[in-house]
Amino acid sequence: MRFTRPRDLATIAIIAGLLAHLLLRLAYDSMPPLPQLAGSTLLVIAIVEVVLAFSLRARIQRRSPRPVQPLTAARAVALAKASSVLGALMFGAWTGLLIYTVPVRDEFAAAGNDLFAAVVGMVSAVALTAAALWLEHCCKTPTETPGKD
Repeated sequence: MRFTRPRDLATIAIIAGLLAHLLLRLAYDSMPPLPQLAGSTLLVIAIVEVVLAFSLRARIQRRSPRPVQPLTAARAVALAKASSVLGALMFGAWTGLLIYTVPVRDEFAAAGNDLFAAVVGMVSAVALTAAALWLEHCCKTPTETPGKD
């Protein structure tokens, strides 16, 4: 298994942003306003993943008396990969919303509210992606130094 590449995440974000923007162009006037903190759930997931990453890192580097079971590390890597893709996907969607709402904020009453929701969502999505990449990095096995027996 290989580590998540930033270009894969960028591709996902660009495609999601384009699709979100297209959908908004077609149906924005019939949508209800978004809750201002709609994207903040991603921030909660990011915080949980950062705590998990530091815990696993200490255990993998043997600074904790409890070793990490291989299945636990594999599950953490799977969570990290899924979360990084979700973060990139949601970043693209929130960016598509932001790009759409900036020019039309005077036409639609909800656009100003949705503009704030988009910024909160984008920040939360970036935090989730960063936390997921950190968790994936923390699950690396420590490299042994050559020459030591």
